[in-house]
Amino acid sequence: MRDHPHDESTPLPDVPHRDAPHPEVWTGRATNRVQWLLALVGAACLALGIELAVESAWTSGIAPLAMSVVGCIAAGLLVLFGTLAFVHVDLKLDRESLEVRCGHIGLPRRRIPLTHVAGADFEPLVTPRHWGGWGYRWRPDKGTAVVVRRGEGVVLRLWDGHTFTITVDDAESAVRVIKDRLRTGTTGTAP
Repeated sequence: MRDHPHDESTPLPDVPHRDAPHPEVWTGRATNRVQWLLALVGAACLALGIELAVESAWTSGIAPLAMSVVGCIAAGLLVLFGTLAFVHVDLKLDRESLEVRCGHIGLPRRRIPLTHVAGADFEPLVTPRHWGGWGYRWRPDKGTAVVVRRGEGVVLRLWDGHTFTITVDDAESAVRVIKDRLRTGTTGTAP
């Protein structure tokens, strides 16, 4: 491939500039498609529990069969909810707050007013291993996190001394927007 000098008549590609104004509402998302496989496992457990309840001859006794049915259905529902709730995370940042919504239902959800944020940092590698798995996590030494995949994330430093970490695509851009909003707003003081 050859490098050609840029001709004045050829327009430059539209590349956002670092100093360009940020959008009124910044949104980001992170997705983990692997969790759909776990959701299938949960659906299989649920189907097995229903199959046992409907098709069983009940000859081995009611207690063992009832425990098997309840166990399979409970495990299936827990795995289904746990995985579908954390298939993706949505991050919405407006002038007043940052809102994190998980999964298709949007639960769990957390809204953090920017007045509670002391600072934000870009973390190039957030892994489920560091937090003990996927999902909404809390560790006394690290704070709270929403981890749906391995990769970049935003680390919020809150005025109360806690941290909140979110895995999200283009986390570096989110950190720039947060820092800009903290710098230009009246959010730099403790509540």
